[in-house]
Amino acid sequence: QVQLVESGGGLVQAGGSLRLSCAASGRISSINAMRWYRQAPGKQRELVAAIGSVGRTNYEDSVKGRFTISRDYAKNTVSLQMNSLKPDDTAVYYCNADVNSITGRVEIWGQGTQVTVSS
Repeated sequence: QVQLVESGGGLVQAGGSLRLSCAASGRISSINAMRWYRQAPGKQRELVAAIGSVGRTNYEDSVKGRFTISRDYAKNTVSLQMNSLKPDDTAVYYCNADVNSITGRVEIWGQGTQVTVSS
């Protein structure tokens, strides 16, 4: 069984920083894209940042210049460094990955981690 486990959420004041981490485990052959999504109360889940198998990244417009996604290919982990946080960044953040396992290709999700930014 392949799974993603997130860590690093919490409460921070506006202007502060947090770093989210996500580790993939299980019978993994390789991982294609890894992503971070977020979902605020009453809103749809949205893609925040993504990083591909060769390091190409893309970001949602509102986080460009503030958030940085990075990946450790050897350890099957992905991180999201979040700086200059705003109250609008408050949400549950989910890690997502396209994984090639021994049973085939599968998209998996982490359990989510709460990020709360106070004004």
